[in-house]
Amino acid sequence: MTTTKLWEPSPARIAGAQITAFARRVEGRHGVHLPDYDALWRWSIDQPEAFWRAVWEDGGVIGDPGERVLLDAARMPGARWFPDARLNYAQNLLERRGADDEGDALVFWGEDKVRRRMSHAELHRSVARVATALSTHGLRAGDRVAAYMPNLPETIVALLGAAARGCIFSSCSPDFGVQGVIDRFGQIAPRVLFTVDGYWYNGRPIAILDKVAEIVERLPSVERVVVVPYLGQEIGSANEFPPLRGGSTWEAFLAPFVPGPIEYEQLPFDHPLYILYSSGTTGVPKCIVHAAGGALLQHLKEHRLHGDVRPGDRLFYFTTCGWMMWNWLVSGLASQATLLLFDGSPFTMRGRVLWELAETERMTHFGTSAKYVDSLRKVALVPVKDYALEPLRAMFSTGSPLAPESFDYVYEAVKHDICLSSISGGTDIVSCFVLGNPTLPVWRGEIQCRGLGMAVEAYGDDGRPVAPGSGERGELVCTRPFPSMPIGFWNDPDGARYHAAYFERFPGVWCHGDYIEITARGGVIIYGRSDATLNPGGVRIGTAEIYRQVEQLDEVVESLVIGQDWPPGETGDVRVVLFVRLRDGLSLDAALVERIQKHIRANTTPRHVPAKVVQVGDIPRTKSGKIVELAVRDIVHGREVKNMEALANPEALEQFRDRDELKS
Repeated sequence: MTTTKLWEPSPARIAGAQITAFARRVEGRHGVHLPDYDALWRWSIDQPEAFWRAVWEDGGVIGDPGERVLLDAARMPGARWFPDARLNYAQNLLERRGADDEGDALVFWGEDKVRRRMSHAELHRSVARVATALSTHGLRAGDRVAAYMPNLPETIVALLGAAARGCIFSSCSPDFGVQGVIDRFGQIAPRVLFTVDGYWYNGRPIAILDKVAEIVERLPSVERVVVVPYLGQEIGSANEFPPLRGGSTWEAFLAPFVPGPIEYEQLPFDHPLYILYSSGTTGVPKCIVHAAGGALLQHLKEHRLHGDVRPGDRLFYFTTCGWMMWNWLVSGLASQATLLLFDGSPFTMRGRVLWELAETERMTHFGTSAKYVDSLRKVALVPVKDYALEPLRAMFSTGSPLAPESFDYVYEAVKHDICLSSISGGTDIVSCFVLGNPTLPVWRGEIQCRGLGMAVEAYGDDGRPVAPGSGERGELVCTRPFPSMPIGFWNDPDGARYHAAYFERFPGVWCHGDYIEITARGGVIIYGRSDATLNPGGVRIGTAEIYRQVEQLDEVVESLVIGQDWPPGETGDVRVVLFVRLRDGLSLDAALVERIQKHIRANTTPRHVPAKVVQVGDIPRTKSGKIVELAVRDIVHGREVKNMEALANPEALEQFRDRDELKS
C-alpha cells in the first residue's frame, strides 16, 4: 500500500465544493453530524431512502418523485426505487438551460478535420424535430432505436429524441464489424437505425456504407435508416439508396418537421432508457437494460458531488459510442455543463490533439483511459509546458487500473493542482462503484473513495468482509441495492442469466468481478479482474501488480499476463506467462528477460515473477481499449475464442497460438 500524498485540496476548494454544501444541507434536514466524507458515505448507505431523495432534490430533477423511495430494500435483485415517480430523461438534459439559450451545449472536434458547435437552442430544436419524426413514423415508448455512429452531435440528438418519446436507445461505434453489430442489434430488433457515411481515423477517411447495407439486410426489424454525411459524401435522395432499405439522409428525415416545444413522455423511474452490451469476448454479448431514473440519479450524483461539475463547466471524456463512458458523458447536460466531443485517434497531431482541444475550449474536466495516460507517459509528452490549462480542475481515468507511475506523470506533466480521479464501475451499472472526491487528498496508486450510496466491500472467498486497512484483498461486492442496477438482461424473462452474472457467488450480494483492497483511508486499489487473477501455487495475484512493474521499463511499451496450466493437461497449478510488446526495433533477449524478472521480483514477490517472458508484436484489446487476458488464455490453452468481433485487433490473437516458448 502506498503512502505518498500527491495532492490535497485547499481549504477554500473544500469549502466551495458541491459535495460540502450537500453534506451541510443533509445535516440541517436530518439532524445528523457529518464531519467528514466517511461519515457522509456511511449515512448514505445506512439511510438509502433519505440519501437518494436528497440526490433527487439537490439535483433539481424535473419530474414527480412520488411518496415512496424504496420497496423491498432487502431484495437484491428485486428492490424497486421510486416506484411512484414519473420523469423523462431527455427533459432533464434539455430543459435546465431552456430552449432559447444560445450558449454552447456541444462542441465537436473530428480529429483535425472537422470542428462544429451546437448551442442549447440548436440542440433543443434538433431534438424536437427528431422526436416528432420518430413519432410520425410510428415509434412509441419501448420501441428500440439504434445508432451505428461516431461521437457526433447528431448521435446525442438521436438519443435525446428517442428518449423524449420513451424509446430505448442503443449504440455502437462504426469501427465494429458487421457481425459485431448483428450480435448486438440483432438481439434487440431496432426499428430505426442512425448511421454515417463513414468516419475519420488517424487522418484517413473510412467509408462504411457497404457495411451498413449488409447490416440492414441482416436486421429485418429496421424500417428506417438515417445517414449523417460525416465524410461529406454525396449521398443523394432516398431513391438513390439501394441497397439501404428505408434509407434517407439526416436532413431528408427531418425536413418535414419544424422545431417546437417537445412533448416529453412522462414515464416510470424504471422505464428502460439504454441497452448496453458486455464485451462479448466469451460469447454473444449480454444485452444489459438500464432504467432512465437510475442512470439519471447516479450520473447527477457522480458529476455534481464526486466530480464537482457545475453549470458552465466544459466536460470532456475521450470515448466512443460503444463504451458506457459515452452515456455517462451525455448526462453532463443535466448538470448544465457544455460537452466537449471528440472522435478519431487521440494520437492525431503527434498525440497533441486532445490538449489542443483542452486549451482552445477551456476544458474543466478531462476524462480518458488509463491506457491513454500511460501512452503519453511513454512518449514523454508534457502538456503543462505547451498548453494553458488554467481552467482544468479535474482529470478522470478509467478502463483499467491507473498505475502509480501514471499518477506521478499527471502531477508532473499535466498539472500540479488538479484532482486526479481514478474511477471504476462498468457497463453493468452504467456508472461507478469507486470514484474521486474534490475534498479528499489523492494518494499515489489509489482511488479516493467508495461512491456515495454504494455499499462497496471486499469479500474473501468465504463470503466475509475483509477489514479495510488490513492489507488483505478480495472481491469487489456491493451489499445493498442502488438505483442504477440493471433492470435485467434483454430476452431473459425469468432473470436467470442476470442472477448468474452477479448474484450466484454470494447470494443477495452484487459480485462485480474486480479484485480489490480497501485501505485504512477508505480508498481503493484495484488489482485487476478477478476472473483473470493468477493463482500460482495457490496464491492469488492481481494482474495489475505485474503490469505496474514491467511497464516501468523503457523497453516495454505494453504487456499482457496470463496463468498457463502447468504441467500441460493437468489442473490445480499454473505458471505465470508474460507477453511483452517492445519499442520498435528491439528484440527480447536473455538479458532483457532477466532484467524484467529481477525488476518484478524486487518490487513485488517471487510469486509474481513470470516463468516465461515472450515477445509479441501487438496486444489484443476490445474496442474500448481493454486488454483481453481471458481470450489470450483460451488461445494458449487451445480453446476457441467465441466472439472475435468484440476485438479491435482480432488478428493479434494469432501470435499467441501454438507458441514453442510455451511448450517447455
